[in-house]
Amino acid sequence: MTGVICLGVALWRTVGRRRVLLSIAIGSIAGVIVFLWRASANVAALNRDGIPGFSANDWLAPVLVFVALSLFGALVPPSDPGRFRQVLAAATLTAFAVNVITI
Repeated sequence: MTGVICLGVALWRTVGRRRVLLSIAIGSIAGVIVFLWRASANVAALNRDGIPGFSANDWLAPVLVFVALSLFGALVPPSDPGRFRQVLAAATLTAFAVNVITI
């Protein structure tokens, strides 16, 4: 879900010739990062809710999405950095919301 929503947000906010490829990359990175984190960190200690409704996994997944997309943005500079930052913020919030609501 994270990847699909991030793909949609990226298609909406990005501009330029590489818009579709950039959007697919953003959605793929966000989706893969959340999947890998949840698959590798699915242990009882990280799934216990310290705050009711919020586990350590819920808090860390969006951080990893932010870091991964920031690295991607540094390696493949976007044509409009301001819009990329908006996509980065939306992807981070999306990863948090999806992890809290659906997982």
